[in-house]
Amino acid sequence: MKSPVDKLLGKHQDLIHTDGMKVTSHTHREDNENWFLHTLMIEGCDAPFKFKRKKRYKNLKGKLVNMTYYVDCDIVAGFEIETMRVVRIKLH
Repeated sequence: MKSPVDKLLGKHQDLIHTDGMKVTSHTHREDNENWFLHTLMIEGCDAPFKFKRKKRYKNLKGKLVNMTYYVDCDIVAGFEIETMRVVRIKLH
């Protein structure tokens, strides 16, 4: 029997799954009326990990997390910035 992560990875070739990543920074802000945009920085990685939720999420700074994500790019002030779009996040 496959785990939910294995099913996701099987369906979507571009997804990446990592276990036990340490969060060094966690911020959240209102994206619009109904959503909060969360941004995580991970130890040893320069790219921000982003996800949206309808509610605020507990502070993850210093915690270990398992994440499923894919590589994406945002354009900020005319510069292309590599970001990671989180599909699934769980505390380790």
